[in-house]
Amino acid sequence: MPLSVAVQMDHVRTVNIAGDTSFALSLEAQRRGHRLYHYTPDRLTQDNGRIFARVEEMQVRDIRGDHFSLGEPVRTDLSEMDVILLRQDPPFDMNYITTTHMLERIHPKTLVVNDPAWVRNSPEKIFVTEFPDLMPETLITRDPEEVAAFRRAHGDIIIKPLYGNGGAGIFHLKDDDRNLASLLEMFAQMFREPFIVQRYLKDVRKGDKRIILIDGEAVGAINRVPAEHDSRSNMHVGGRAEATELTKREREICERIGPSLKARGFILVGIDVIGDYMTEINVTSPTGVREVKRFGGADIASLFWDAVEGKRG
Repeated sequence: MPLSVAVQMDHVRTVNIAGDTSFALSLEAQRRGHRLYHYTPDRLTQDNGRIFARVEEMQVRDIRGDHFSLGEPVRTDLSEMDVILLRQDPPFDMNYITTTHMLERIHPKTLVVNDPAWVRNSPEKIFVTEFPDLMPETLITRDPEEVAAFRRAHGDIIIKPLYGNGGAGIFHLKDDDRNLASLLEMFAQMFREPFIVQRYLKDVRKGDKRIILIDGEAVGAINRVPAEHDSRSNMHVGGRAEATELTKREREICERIGPSLKARGFILVGIDVIGDYMTEINVTSPTGVREVKRFGGADIASLFWDAVEGKRG
């Protein structure tokens, strides 16, 4: 049976189709005959307890520069949809959190992927701390003295915003770098939340592996190697993607976290692993699906819809 699928995302015209997971999921949904609809988060409305959005019927094409068509916007009760893909990019701010409260009103009658309540309660840089033995030494704080003590204990460190994304605002500070105080002053002015500080992992020069899990099971991975003069491996800031296989340690990590992912209703998850350590569990709008397939890996978009269709019965 065809499903009615609404995709809550940043506007489809802004996506880079070569590497966009939301686009890949939409292509596969369309291929299976599901009816696709598109709306941006600013079009969500709660009216006397019912959740509406002005949705546009969407068609997608794997053609750069001509990748979508949208119909006229129609005010629609989202409880009439079979599936909603919660796919807008962070920042994971109060606006993002508010959308999860609204979508929670219609889930699970309308299947929201990923589960909005657990997305709200599982920020990627905090959720990972539930598995301290799988991650590098990590500090979450705004206290400069705590950060300074952490660096004295561990040497080189990484500092990043707690709710950032895409590699923005990530700094690698060596143990003798004199810019720590100034950087913390800048962070304090820019962010109201604590910062996250981690021991620097030298293995990042070999790559930051994105592993994708469907319904708690590892289904594919891509290695992202940072540019020569950058500590960040994110591909949109110059990282290079390359084919990879899962190591024994990475399979152990996936097996450990899999039950927690399933229990929280996380159908699509991307974790980041450097060397032997997991650094993030991405549940908001994980990426990497197109890159895995491009390098000869699994068709994860197809596996995703197999899982969703199974849950819709």
